[in-house]
Amino acid sequence: MLKYLSLLLGLSLATASPAEQVNVAVASNFSAPMNAIAAEFARDTGHQARPSFGSSGKFYAQIRNGAPFQAFLSADDETPSRLEREGLTVPGSRFTYAIGTLALWSPQTGYVDAQGEVLRHGRFNKLAIANPKLAPYGAAAVEVLDHMGLHNALTAKLVRGENIAQTWQFVSTGNAELGFVALSQIMKDGKITAGSTWVVPSRLHSPILQDTVLLPSGKGNPAAEALMKYLKGDKARAILKSYGYELP
Repeated sequence: MLKYLSLLLGLSLATASPAEQVNVAVASNFSAPMNAIAAEFARDTGHQARPSFGSSGKFYAQIRNGAPFQAFLSADDETPSRLEREGLTVPGSRFTYAIGTLALWSPQTGYVDAQGEVLRHGRFNKLAIANPKLAPYGAAAVEVLDHMGLHNALTAKLVRGENIAQTWQFVSTGNAELGFVALSQIMKDGKITAGSTWVVPSRLHSPILQDTVLLPSGKGNPAAEALMKYLKGDKARAILKSYGYELP
């Protein structure tokens, strides 16, 4: 009997799908939800997602130069589309996984009002934004300032983070009194965690469509292909909502 059970166990192990790993380039605004998704992904599939976080613009350059990523989760739709046009993605794999929300934030309670009028009347020395040439959230921030007619007036006060993570750091450490960040950086479980916030109306800037794409080295990689499917599933979508993202 024991010999029979051992044989069955051996056969089941032989036929089980081995756990695989996927290296993922992830826009820095998506760091907290990606870590949460990766944990659920590992529990549900046995595969490991290993994210690296940074600006979408820098990842574009790294991927073009052969960086060892199998998937890319961008902070915009243009960067993956550009890679697609250049033949550097798996055809047909690109889709929008999230729609980002921009927020003006200060760690000080009561500092930022609910309409963003602090930008017109507040006495502050520094306003942090992400580099608009590299980070979509930075480009959206510039659009908001233009829409409000404040870009020229506030140019001397702008400090630019390399990406949205560094921008948040500028504000959280007090190097800038306030800044435009991703809502996901200051929200968890559907609630803003600290400070004061103006959730910027989406009508003030172009939609922040965040696209993902499978890269050529991810084709045939079970973990990479499973992750792309997982991002469309109910668990991933629930995590997205809890961090303030809109669903595509």
